[in-house]
Amino acid sequence: MAQHTVAVVIPAYKAERFIAEAVRSVVAQTWSDWEVWVIADDGTDYEELLGRAGLVSDRFHFLSTGRVAAGASRARNLALDRITTPYAAILDADDRMKPDKLALAIEAMGYAPIVSSALDVMTDSYRHLRYVGDGPDRLLDPAAYKFVSLSMDSMIVWDRRRCDARYDLALTNMTDLEFLMQLWRTAREVHHLGTPQHDYVKVTGSMSNSDGITERMVASKKALLERLEKGRYRFAAPRAAEGLISFLSLSLAAEAAFPMAVAERPGLLFEDHLEPMLRAYEARVAAV
Repeated sequence: MAQHTVAVVIPAYKAERFIAEAVRSVVAQTWSDWEVWVIADDGTDYEELLGRAGLVSDRFHFLSTGRVAAGASRARNLALDRITTPYAAILDADDRMKPDKLALAIEAMGYAPIVSSALDVMTDSYRHLRYVGDGPDRLLDPAAYKFVSLSMDSMIVWDRRRCDARYDLALTNMTDLEFLMQLWRTAREVHHLGTPQHDYVKVTGSMSNSDGITERMVASKKALLERLEKGRYRFAAPRAAEGLISFLSLSLAAEAAFPMAVAERPGLLFEDHLEPMLRAYEARVAAV
């Protein structure tokens, strides 16, 4: 198998509607030295499905969990155990990369071993809703990261030679943040691309777009908070745990208040609900 620079890992569960768009977004990258790993978690033949959409390449690789709904973490780990590229990127099957994402991420690896991106949050018909984490490009330590990149964390690209990890199968949610927390054991900073390079699609009825509080999401946030308070992660950067504890505490408070907020403002995004709480906290800290 030819060696490529970056492997794009795409777990696929009931992804028939979106996955061709996801894969096309990789094919369209201005950085051309990539390979795609699709991991079926539903028994679907995604090689055949993509072929019918005209997407065929010897740089596409297909795996299967051999199960149905084993979870994105297990699917991603299957690929991460196989790939040999120096860089890896995660792409959810219902999301897309902007054309310059990989090129900008590889360039940014000169500053930090992990690259994150601002998000273009969209409906499932690709209608723009809002941006998350937009602004200048910047280096972020773990204590500050979630106060900028306050939404999903599966959009990273990282240098596997300088930091690497596997997804925690014990968690049902927040696995992307926990994965980052593992990477931060050896990586002190993230280079954050402030111009949105990732289309984050809010699929109707998905976990990330469900109404009200989900017990699994809240339980996972509490589990991560407990781990941090017990010092489970030995971070390379100082004060990392303190910043993450603050974020998770605020996020849990936002979860508790979200049902009432949605009742008052139907269609409210969780990001629009959480962000003012984060900014108010930052203002209080700055005033001390």
